[in-house]
Amino acid sequence: MADNARAKKLADLIREVVAEKLQRGIKDPRLGTHVTITDTRVTGDLREATVFYTVYGDEEDRASAAAGLESAKGILRSAVGRAAGTKFTPTLTFVADALPETARNIEDLLDQARASDARVREASSGATFAGDADPYKKPGEDEAAE
Repeated sequence: MADNARAKKLADLIREVVAEKLQRGIKDPRLGTHVTITDTRVTGDLREATVFYTVYGDEEDRASAAAGLESAKGILRSAVGRAAGTKFTPTLTFVADALPETARNIEDLLDQARASDARVREASSGATFAGDADPYKKPGEDEAAE
């Protein structure tokens, strides 16, 4: 088993090499400037690497980018092997990152909370207290009443 520092260092190297190769080395029109490598994780035995990516565009662009990454997997793994210089080059698995969808869901939930707060603020704008404004007795009030 490799230590976590070595796995992290290899993951960072894989992320850099794959991003650089996608930017400059692969001529596939399905890939290119609209694919972004967001994260890379390597197993403890350094045999498998998971590369997370996002695609700028619609669902059709995401599907074509996934197909392009699968077809370029061998070239990318060779580039990682040359750069890493390890005995065994990890296998690459590409996974679409759920970060943009998660961020969009959070934004929608925050918009709903803001709208709910505005409705509560609007409903309470003309409201008054049910009793006195200050329902607590202050010292000396009982003595003044007698």
